[in-house]
Amino acid sequence: MATETADANSLYPLALLMDELKHDDIANRVEAMKKLDTISVALGPVRTREELIPFLVEVAQDDEDEVFAVLSEELGKFVPYVGGPEYATTLLPPLNILASTEETLVREKAVDSLNQIAEQLSQEQLFHNFIPLIQNLADADWFSSKVSACGLFRAVIVRAKDDSLRKELLSLYLQLIQDDTPMVRRTAAKNLPILIDLLTQNLNLSTNEDWDYISSMFQRIINDNQDSVKFLTVNTLISILKFFNAKGDYSHIQDLLESSKKLIGDEAWRVRYMAADRFDELASQFEGHDIYIGELVQPFLALCEDNESDVRKAIAKQLPGFASLVKNSSVISTKVLPAAQSLSMDESEIVRASLALTVTNLVSLMTREDAIEQLLPILLNMLKDEFPEVRLNIIANLKVVNEVIGVDLLSESLLPAITELAKDINWRVRMAIIEYIPILAEQLGVQFFDQQLSDLCLSWLWDTVYSIREAAVNNLRKLTEIFGSDWCREEIISKLLKFDSQLLENFVYRFTLLGALTTLVSVVDKKVIAEDILPFVSRLADDSVPNIRFNAAKSYAKIVERLSQDGSYSSLIKHTILPSLEKLRQDEDFDVKYFANQSLEKCNITLWMRN
Repeated sequence: MATETADANSLYPLALLMDELKHDDIANRVEAMKKLDTISVALGPVRTREELIPFLVEVAQDDEDEVFAVLSEELGKFVPYVGGPEYATTLLPPLNILASTEETLVREKAVDSLNQIAEQLSQEQLFHNFIPLIQNLADADWFSSKVSACGLFRAVIVRAKDDSLRKELLSLYLQLIQDDTPMVRRTAAKNLPILIDLLTQNLNLSTNEDWDYISSMFQRIINDNQDSVKFLTVNTLISILKFFNAKGDYSHIQDLLESSKKLIGDEAWRVRYMAADRFDELASQFEGHDIYIGELVQPFLALCEDNESDVRKAIAKQLPGFASLVKNSSVISTKVLPAAQSLSMDESEIVRASLALTVTNLVSLMTREDAIEQLLPILLNMLKDEFPEVRLNIIANLKVVNEVIGVDLLSESLLPAITELAKDINWRVRMAIIEYIPILAEQLGVQFFDQQLSDLCLSWLWDTVYSIREAAVNNLRKLTEIFGSDWCREEIISKLLKFDSQLLENFVYRFTLLGALTTLVSVVDKKVIAEDILPFVSRLADDSVPNIRFNAAKSYAKIVERLSQDGSYSSLIKHTILPSLEKLRQDEDFDVKYFANQSLEKCNITLWMRN
């Protein structure tokens, strides 16, 4: 009888899984798949290999994509459950099936899992089990299998120490690059840079014959008739350049430069976009060869004048990076800066906003005099741009400009730009400028901030949108962290506490002030808390509005947490704060009593821990 019970218990986990995977609701079947590891632990490695995996092979052929996706992901973590790497190949059959499905997400997860498993396979397992799996997928009739095959070569290419085996793998990959189906060619082209990068990291592996294959692949994709394939050539070209630079082999550099220029000037806008988007990295591969960098100037300028706004947007961000490679002040003055000037007035706002992200970096490549004469007018003009994002991006990146030419020359346009953004009708724009204020404060210094921005920061506390008021309070805390407690007491707290009594008759004003001062408790000196913040909170503990009273009670807990760190304030806590909380505990309002009790409990715990 005991044996029968044991057998029943041992069968139970698998039977339960089988039962749950027959459920009509997909969500239930998905949840069942997420418990595979638990089922496997209950079964043990042997039964997992002999019973669970064969069952999953059947499941992988007959269920919904949502279930397949979870199964594909879970199997990648399953090596320990089948008994370790020695038995890891038992996981390949179900993943082989899943890697051949039509659903992209399922295939991608299956490929990821296969690559994870491949890392744990021995050389013999790799040769006898994994490489045949790649070959079967690559030679299959369906495009889905071939697409998955493209993502598996990374797991084996650097472990194929034998030249003939690597030649066989590269020949197979060339076959995929030449496939009739664009989707297969596209995936092969997308994964090719990864293979080249792996060979670059293992230079001792590569042979001239390997690079004959790579060259053939590159020529195939650069001349592909599908834009969706050809635009991926840019990444491949960068990886090839990195390889030859790592080898110190510059015999191919002229040919690769011509390939670069061909891609930059391609008739397909998507190819030009990719070239523009990766221009800095592409051009940097020719660094140290001034003549070749010089040959890229005209193609660069052509991209700046491209008829597609997306291309101009991409190249606008690359402008300072390329200028740093040029290193020729005459070219920067006569070619690059006029291009920046033109882009700063581009008809497309996304182009101008893109330029604004990086254009300030040009200042570090120029003398102060040249920057004032040639770059400053561009920046001043962009600070007046009608599109808020352009102004925001310039303001967010002013540190380098301040370091070279000082903020005084910018202030005439900077302040109006900030003021307009601060009052923008769109509250999200106001939110964005608030978030930039601490960055500006750090860049421009306390003197400029006090003179020009201090009052503006306080004005946000009374914005009609709660999120803005909340952001304004957090902004004051960040500014205090930058400028210090003494600055906060003189420039912020003193002004907040001097508000007209008529304004304080408004509940929102009192509530906002209480929130602001409570937030500052964590960043100002204890003396400031005791002498300035605590009296205001104690006053509001007797406020006529219950909401104010219970927030005052919550503030007390934060004040005690800070003041209790210094024994000299124990009397103040004992004779001022605790009696006030005791009084609030007797309040007629339920919420006030509740929060007063909570705060008093927190205070007592804090004081007990300090003692």
